[in-house]
Amino acid sequence: MTASALALRDGDEMRVSRVTVADVGFVADFSGALFWEEQRLLVVSDLHLEKGSSFAARGVLLPPYDTVATLSRLAAVIARHDPRQVIALGDSFHDRDAHARLSDPDREALAALQVRRNWIWIAGNHDPALPSSLGGVVATEVAIGPIVFRHEPTGAAGEIAGHLHPKARVPTRGRSIERRCFASDGERAVMPAFGAYTGGLTIRDRAFAKIFGSPAFMAHVLGDNRVHAFAASRCY
Repeated sequence: MTASALALRDGDEMRVSRVTVADVGFVADFSGALFWEEQRLLVVSDLHLEKGSSFAARGVLLPPYDTVATLSRLAAVIARHDPRQVIALGDSFHDRDAHARLSDPDREALAALQVRRNWIWIAGNHDPALPSSLGGVVATEVAIGPIVFRHEPTGAAGEIAGHLHPKARVPTRGRSIERRCFASDGERAVMPAFGAYTGGLTIRDRAFAKIFGSPAFMAHVLGDNRVHAFAASRCY
């Protein structure tokens, strides 16, 4: 198992990897977030908050704890990196009304994460119209230097997007494991879904071939406390 630019953080057993997009280096956190140190910018994608309650309304009963779990993980990665800015790359809520179903404690937890931070909600296909009452600002995309942050990937150079929920199955010790991953070829990247109840699309799907043009990209696979880099051609 090869890992890219792994380094130990002082006083912490957590190992981090780096993902480069358009000559900009990002810390790839094992939670599925990216951190741009120079900008003190944290990026997460596809939180899908209130997916459990959305399914329950259709008669599919899931444990109603996905929002709590997702916000808890988000709080942990924010505590690790202390960002000045946070960008949520769309589909932060599972449907158009999901924000209205947030419990008061969850709404307070989200507000606490936004204190003293610039917070940007990118509109997604699940949540195209987010209210101002959520705090932060809403945008269709954001450009910072050579990087453009948007929800749906187009394959453009310098793009960081979400939407596809990439995952990879990799061989290890005589068996295989399937995990969420970042997909990147150094010019563009697709982020894993951050939400507790989100599924994934294999990076061998043709949707990724349309973005990267070939399997000559890397899958930065989320481990339990570190990120591991594999050539996408080795994954299945």
